[in-house]
Amino acid sequence: MDTPAIYEVRIRGILSDRLLIAFPNLDARATDGETVLIGAVPDQAALYGVLAEIEALGLELLEVRRVRPTVDPGPGRAT
Repeated sequence: MDTPAIYEVRIRGILSDRLLIAFPNLDARATDGETVLIGAVPDQAALYGVLAEIEALGLELLEVRRVRPTVDPGPGRAT
């Protein structure tokens, strides 16, 4: 069974609580005039769903980055 990948999605501006409701499975933090969403994304289709929601809300996407998992997957497993 594959482990969901952790992604960090950086958006220009500080998102209000009302906008953050659109991303229930991601944690958010505001820094330097940007909002960073971070969390586990189960597959590529779910990642595309997050990106589509950003576009639908008219938000400016700055960066999408896959973050290394904090848990060691064990010997012989790629991260």
